[in-house]
Amino acid sequence: MSALFIKNTRILDPDSGYDAIGHILIQDGRITDFGENIKAPKSIKTLDGTGLICAPGLIDMRVTTGEPGRENRETLETAAQAAIAGGVTSMVIMPETNPVIDDLSLVDFLQRRGADLPVNIHIGAALTKGLDGRSMTEIGLMADAGAVLFSNGQTPITDAQIMRRLLSYSASFGALIANRALTPALSDNTVAHESDFAARLGLSAAPAASERIMAERDIALAELTGGRLLVDLISSAQTVDVIRRAKATFHKNIACSVSINHLALNEIDIGDYRSFAKLAPPLREEYDRQALLRAVNDGTLDVIVSDHNPRPAGEKRLPYAEASSGAVGLEILLAAGLSQVADGALDLMAFLAALTCNPAKLLGLNTGRIATGAPADLVLFAPNRPWVCDSEQLKSRSKNTPFDGRRMTGKAVHTVKDGDVVYSG
Repeated sequence: MSALFIKNTRILDPDSGYDAIGHILIQDGRITDFGENIKAPKSIKTLDGTGLICAPGLIDMRVTTGEPGRENRETLETAAQAAIAGGVTSMVIMPETNPVIDDLSLVDFLQRRGADLPVNIHIGAALTKGLDGRSMTEIGLMADAGAVLFSNGQTPITDAQIMRRLLSYSASFGALIANRALTPALSDNTVAHESDFAARLGLSAAPAASERIMAERDIALAELTGGRLLVDLISSAQTVDVIRRAKATFHKNIACSVSINHLALNEIDIGDYRSFAKLAPPLREEYDRQALLRAVNDGTLDVIVSDHNPRPAGEKRLPYAEASSGAVGLEILLAAGLSQVADGALDLMAFLAALTCNPAKLLGLNTGRIATGAPADLVLFAPNRPWVCDSEQLKSRSKNTPFDGRRMTGKAVHTVKDGDVVYSG
């Protein structure tokens, strides 16, 4: 690992609240000093950060890839290239692969596959065998092997007794349990958010209460068991209210995540049946989007994710009701958020906290901060750089994004991993 000196950049560290123009000295993959008055040693590689903001490298807690089994969607390599182009230096792989990540061998396989990539690969292992929602996996053994969270992917655990057992068992060693806030009895066979807009389009739709009901159940079970719960991918104002009340009385074990899509888009972006805007959860009303933005700003929402879900064109270029849900997002995560910052809707420090120190603390990682001795995983971005999203230029193998053709503000310029510049663009 070579030494690196980053000069004349605005250093933002959400963990400590540090915000100043200065320099960062990196040696042997770690930050050895930073501040306004440090000087570069002789004969050291220098990166000019003038006009840029330097923040901890982003941590994306929800990334679906195709490897193993569906490499036509995405490989770890193509996902890694998309990640660093978006300033992401750590990502958590969801268990929805083929085969499902539900035993030690697959956790080990993916960690070894990711060892040489320019991004930290962490594993989100399955809660149940084959994601069947019934048969518990060896959570403790997979946690010992390095899995950082446990999820049933897009399919929620519907049986309350099984969810209770999962939370109770995991509580003994502090594993983080993620569950989609979704009540299948209200949401199965629907493709949109229940509203006047969906009714005009003639789309089958689910109420926001489907999300709120499951969130309330899981929070009650977390309170009962003492387990650590991540209410995954919330998208409605109703659920924000549930989380806010829960944190007021039982905050220590409750966290929640939201996708960048639901902070930047609403149901109107479906437009004339745009299948690339078909997501799970579905895009909701502008009222919901505004409630989510406020919840990020006041700290109610802990984590922002890309919900990167690559789908080949053949699965998206179909009639809206038949198309697969999902969008790529690793490369767009930072820029979509910075666009909201530029519009005055998001606080910059709160936005970065939800992508750096907050997920690091939830996952028990030593990244996500700018501090002496911390790993030198950093992103330097131009906060006001205008650009237009062209899906064909994205690094992901699949190109399914609702942001195609959208004007964006802010872009990653350099990504540093373990002190090495792994991306410049």
